[in-house]
Amino acid sequence: MTVISLSALDLSLAALLVLALAGLTLWARLGVGRSLLIAGVRTVLQLLLVGLILQTLFDHARLGWVVLMAMAMLLIAGYEVMARQERRFAGFWGYGIGTATMFVSAFAVTVLALTTMVGPTPWWEPQYAIPLLGMLLGNTMTGIALGLDRLTQTVWRERRVIEGRLALGDSWVCATATMRREAARSGLMPTINAMAAAGVVSLPGMMTGQILAGVPPVEAVKYQILIMFLISAGTGFGALGAVWFASQRLFDHRARLRLDRLR
Repeated sequence: MTVISLSALDLSLAALLVLALAGLTLWARLGVGRSLLIAGVRTVLQLLLVGLILQTLFDHARLGWVVLMAMAMLLIAGYEVMARQERRFAGFWGYGIGTATMFVSAFAVTVLALTTMVGPTPWWEPQYAIPLLGMLLGNTMTGIALGLDRLTQTVWRERRVIEGRLALGDSWVCATATMRREAARSGLMPTINAMAAAGVVSLPGMMTGQILAGVPPVEAVKYQILIMFLISAGTGFGALGAVWFASQRLFDHRARLRLDRLR
């Protein structure tokens, strides 16, 4: 099965659809036309840039370069987690909680998959390591961002309830138990929905890409199942860890609620 190459004309025709959508949003006064166009331009530039970087990385595969690329992806993902929260922690904690939990969860699951399940030689082969880490980081980033945003928003809104429970003798763990559960659930829900709908409502992106590239459908399905399970584990561990550490940060050593640590 041959791979059908896309020309610049093909991509231009697809871009015209985005331009048409932007024009429609301007006509409807939705206020997102400019953002849509900027996002489209960023998509082209960013993907072209990463394509060139990956091609160079594949041609000159070295563990150091793979680690450098992975760390750059992690640091950017950490910034995106912080930027997506309406109320985030002040100072380094606003950036550090999401970044640290992504490092522990997404990196650990990726290394486990590369060394035991996928098994390329060497295990850090960039053709496998970078795309796999990218998928895990992207989904873990979303789960952690949703979980942290839900937690901080709920704690801010229910601060009087929390302080009342603390005054009655509850520990901070008990006082925030329901809020932590709801925050973790919020972080996990997109992944659960994606797993539940996979193959029935939609064909996942990796599976679709492999099929378009000529990989036998059954082999593509096996890889997609592996990816979905890895994503659910990375997202779940990351969201749970981030919610727990963020909850601790909201209280001082005397178990007093410290909303001044948010901004």
